[in-house]
Amino acid sequence: MPAFARSTSKQPTFKVRLAGSFAFPALVAVLAGAPISRAFAQDGTPLPEVDVSSASEAGSTVSGERLSPSRLRDLQVGSSDTAAILQSVPGVSGYGAGGFSTLPVIRGLEAQRLTVLVDGVAIASACPNDMNPPLSYTDPQTVSAIDVITGVSPVSYGGDSIGGIIRVESAPPRFAKQGETLLTGETSAFYRSNGDGFGGALSVTAASDKVSLTYNGSYTQADNFKGGGSLGVVRSSEYAKTDHSLNLAAQVSNGLIELKGGYHFAPYEGFPNQYMDMTSNKSWFLNGHYAGVFDWGNLDVRASWRDTDHVMNFLADKGGTATGGMPMNTEVHSASYTVQADILLGGGTLRLGSEFQHQWLNDYWPPVVGNMMMGPNAFINVNGAKRDRLGTFLEWETRWDSGFSLIAGIRNDQVWMNTGKVAPYGTGMMQMADVMAAAAFNKADRKRHDSNWSGSLLVRYALSDGADIEIGYARKVRSPNIYERYSWGRGSMASRMIGWFGDGNGYVGNLDLRPEKADTLSAALAISGGGKDGWSFKIAPYYTHVDEYIDAFKLADFTDMMGSPTGFVQLQFANQKAEIYGIDISGAVPLWSSSSAGTARLTARASWLHGQNLTDHAPLYHQMPFNAALSLEHRIGGLETRIDLDIVTEKDRADPTRNEPRTGSYALLNVQLAYRIDKVRLTLGADNLFDKAYYAPLSGMSLGDLKATGVRRPVPGRGRSVNAGITIAF
Repeated sequence: MPAFARSTSKQPTFKVRLAGSFAFPALVAVLAGAPISRAFAQDGTPLPEVDVSSASEAGSTVSGERLSPSRLRDLQVGSSDTAAILQSVPGVSGYGAGGFSTLPVIRGLEAQRLTVLVDGVAIASACPNDMNPPLSYTDPQTVSAIDVITGVSPVSYGGDSIGGIIRVESAPPRFAKQGETLLTGETSAFYRSNGDGFGGALSVTAASDKVSLTYNGSYTQADNFKGGGSLGVVRSSEYAKTDHSLNLAAQVSNGLIELKGGYHFAPYEGFPNQYMDMTSNKSWFLNGHYAGVFDWGNLDVRASWRDTDHVMNFLADKGGTATGGMPMNTEVHSASYTVQADILLGGGTLRLGSEFQHQWLNDYWPPVVGNMMMGPNAFINVNGAKRDRLGTFLEWETRWDSGFSLIAGIRNDQVWMNTGKVAPYGTGMMQMADVMAAAAFNKADRKRHDSNWSGSLLVRYALSDGADIEIGYARKVRSPNIYERYSWGRGSMASRMIGWFGDGNGYVGNLDLRPEKADTLSAALAISGGGKDGWSFKIAPYYTHVDEYIDAFKLADFTDMMGSPTGFVQLQFANQKAEIYGIDISGAVPLWSSSSAGTARLTARASWLHGQNLTDHAPLYHQMPFNAALSLEHRIGGLETRIDLDIVTEKDRADPTRNEPRTGSYALLNVQLAYRIDKVRLTLGADNLFDKAYYAPLSGMSLGDLKATGVRRPVPGRGRSVNAGITIAF
């Protein structure tokens, strides 16, 4: 991957970054003239850690951030949801979902429009409600670092998206010193009082100086959580899951080879803002990775395979039983490869790449015995749909002694989609809307082919040793996903099973959807002084215009048994126009530093955006209102103290088409104490210390509570939770 990295010394340097964890040690070996195998002969001592840092420090663009291992350890005590943790980054928010399945949003563009990579691999969605997004297969307990790029990114970072980049990294393989062996690891456990959540993780590495074997495993579960104040229990919010992986790495003469396989199992996950819950999700994967350094440059090759079996039904809060209910099954097979070559030329780096992603999806709803509406046959929602994408790109990166850096690239993504014929449950009068819709869908030409051209240009200028400015422009294109194009049900129940928005509305696909085309202009100014622990300030404005933006228009109101509107509507995906603009600001300042009083630091961030549908002239759906955070950190000896104040203003801009609710302003106070004794770290904290009652702006409608009480309200925010954790290294 390209890097806008600038040395703190006055002598200019040029830095090439490989995808994955291989880049830094490999580059050091090349520059030092050492064999590549010796570059990886590490003794298991971790590299120095930094907290959330600007991406210029983390080896990426100025408009990005990195969550380091130390910061992730602080955050994972209070949450097992990787996407929720990312909301500590300016410009990042999230759609509420299950306990570990929040859908990330970057600068107003939600998960389907982002590039999300886990160890360099994209994970295909496998659910009509997106209950198993890519980040749900990760766990903050075992993640090493996360890079988030909120502004314009190089084309080599991925295609088929119009928004930001999220890259989750596992810890790089560790090797023993030459002639020695290494056995090292870490174990952790936590407890959260709100919902009686608990879990733990184990990471163990056994290695020689040539071969390394690492096991990572984690488990977490929780009951329904309580809302703040008097808002009560939030039904259908329980969850449980476990993740396991085994990574075999070997040093070869010119690089590193990795083979990683794993298994994910979630026996249940409640979704308070969906009609359905997840009653099983099983996923197996195998990834291969080769990273090599040659005289001419670097080569990075990845291949992956994943199978997922996903089941939805009702958990107890929504009236679920061991049999019956409304089973919905999804099967997904996916495979991919990526090849990237960084060729060192006299004036910079020429970057060439190719990637291919294959997705096969089958979505069927078995009949329910004795139910006239859901029988006598299976409802075929998606019949063997295929979505294949072949991407190629060409990119040039260079820098000059004057302080200017440039990355310019172009890419093309060919997307082929098709699906088989579908069928409703039956042909009765109550099923007539779906009968007619299936007949029309089956007669239509369902094959689609998109040729999508994208490009980006980033210019960075080092104003001084402590000041950088970056300006970027990108034209990005994204093709519709399988459910946006191929969901066909027109019946009330069938359409309400489609949608990842958590709003209680029903959604119908559209065969005529065209790819989204976004033009984005972003800038970032980062200034700092006082060295590593000094002050810093960053301001990052942006503007995005989207042609063929996939939004929705209203088909009908849903009504109750008396024919009165329920407040929920049936919608169909449609191409419209939209614009989003805003600004992110962040900074830090040291307060004091002394041997007797320790060190103290104040950090702050704020984000504001404005999203507008230019077709119907209404606010865009699910746009985060102004939000800010202030954090005070203090360290003395082995004791670390952190106090966070999170502020969100009133959400007064709502999409009337989807009956989006407005939410009030709120402020939450979180505190945490951590103490390190040799290789043991103890953590005690409290989230929402004063048990503030509030509704998060993007959490959706509380459908689990509606089922049980008949009360229509947004999903309440979490009330006070006392959290404790322990981490032991060995």
